[in-house]
Amino acid sequence: MGGLSLLSNLVFLLTLLVISEAGTTSRKRDADVSCILTASGNDDAPQFLAAAAGCSTVTIPTGTTLDIQTRLNMTGMSNLNINLQGTIRFNPDIPYWTGNAFFIPFQNSTTFWLLGGENIVLNGGGTVDGAGQAWYDALPNNSTLLRPIIMTLNQCTNATVENIQMINSPNWFNLVNECNDVTFNDITLNATSTSENFIANTDGWDIYRSDSVTIKNSVINNGDDCVSFKPNSTNVLVSNISCNGSHGISVGSLGQFAGVFDIVQNVTAVNIKMTNSGNGPRIKAWAGEGVGSGLVQNITFQNFTVSNVDLAITIDQCYETSTAACAEFPSNVIIQDVFYDNISGAGAESEVASLDCSPDGRCSNISVNNLDLTGPGGDTSFECQNVVLTGNSASLFGTCTAT
Repeated sequence: MGGLSLLSNLVFLLTLLVISEAGTTSRKRDADVSCILTASGNDDAPQFLAAAAGCSTVTIPTGTTLDIQTRLNMTGMSNLNINLQGTIRFNPDIPYWTGNAFFIPFQNSTTFWLLGGENIVLNGGGTVDGAGQAWYDALPNNSTLLRPIIMTLNQCTNATVENIQMINSPNWFNLVNECNDVTFNDITLNATSTSENFIANTDGWDIYRSDSVTIKNSVINNGDDCVSFKPNSTNVLVSNISCNGSHGISVGSLGQFAGVFDIVQNVTAVNIKMTNSGNGPRIKAWAGEGVGSGLVQNITFQNFTVSNVDLAITIDQCYETSTAACAEFPSNVIIQDVFYDNISGAGAESEVASLDCSPDGRCSNISVNNLDLTGPGGDTSFECQNVVLTGNSASLFGTCTAT
């Protein structure tokens, strides 16, 4: 009876799946249906797409590993719960993915999986495996290799991802693209190389053209930004997360592309632990000839604890730009209303903070309060330029001279 029911369910699902030549999936479900997936022994992408199109709840049981060999387009979903108890693994067929992963124009990105629509939930305690080792090992011989993001929440409203782990992404773990009302909760991200090749560009989260995003109660071990607020990220809360090996909690980079105005507004990062990282809270903007412009406004970094971090606090308005080019063509990104409060711990270098702004008032209302930072052996320095600081820790920086 159970086998017949499962077969009937599968036939029902296959009749509901509509895949266009572009690979998009549309839902045509007449009633709530719950489906349980098992591994097929071949490419499991078709059955996963079928289930997402026809079921309100898709369960991948404990002990089941779906082998995903072709791209997943789950855009336009509605009222979908993916109950991931087992594993979704993206087969590391580099020739296939370099020709077929979904292309995202921003920073020449690609992704294995587009998930979007309204009222989407991904949970269940399971694992999403990017099988990144093959990609890490291929990169030194191909510096232009486009390595996919594991998952992109794309054009979504009211999406929740919670209680899962993601391992070994070839590139960024998560991109939130053109979404509203997104929550990540209780997520573990881990990228580890078993060879001498580095886990490059393994950002935890990148938020782009999205509003009202929350990331909380999570642990990240990676090799690039822990969380990055890309252009047009607004009303974002990051709280209670631990980052190891990252480049920081980063606003930007912004102002990279000529003719483009980038905005990041109303961001709060609170109760953050940073360990073995390049930076703690960071703002980075491009300068030089032919770059774009932008606005960073109302950013709060509060209750950060750092350990073995190169720079505990960073503003860099000369990001990826030579000193000469930065002097001739300062950044066009305006930074205002930034609050650093209760940042404490030990830096890896004597210089623990660097707030370097472009001239002519491009940084304003930068407040530093309750900083308790030390360099190795107690040798501690704070550096700044082209900015007037306020707050009870402003005196640590001395005079911020113009250059």
